[in-house]
Formats: sequence, structure tokens, C-alpha cells
Amino acid sequence: MQGTVATFDPDTRSGTLLLDDGSELGFGADAFQRSGLRLLRLGQRVTVEPGDDGTVRRVSIPGVD
Repeated sequence: MQGTVATFDPDTRSGTLLLDDGSELGFGADAFQRSGLRLLRLGQRVTVEPGDDGTVRRVSIPGVD
């Protein structure tokens, strides 16, 4: 599943994504931490790895693992 970064707070390391279907999906610091990234910028395309419970497990940049 892919989307675009709508908000990102570098202090809390959490934010929201606007998915390709138009829905919003929040992610927490754990999902960002698993990405190995340092920062996300608004409008950046990301790939979302969903967890079994429907929450975001990991946020990553397409083509960068």
C-alpha cells in the first residue's frame, strides 16, 4: 500500500499519511523507527507495511529498503 506524507512531527516521530484511495492513516514512532529513516518530508511518497491488527507496522520509501 502506498501513500503520501500529510503530516510528520520530528519530535514525536509520528504523523499521518494520505493513502492513494483518499483515506488518512496515522502512524506512530514505532512504525517510523522500523523504517531506518531519519526524516520524512511533507508530500513524500511512502510504502506502508500494515500490521496484523490494521495499524501501520513500517513506513518506508519505495525502492529504498
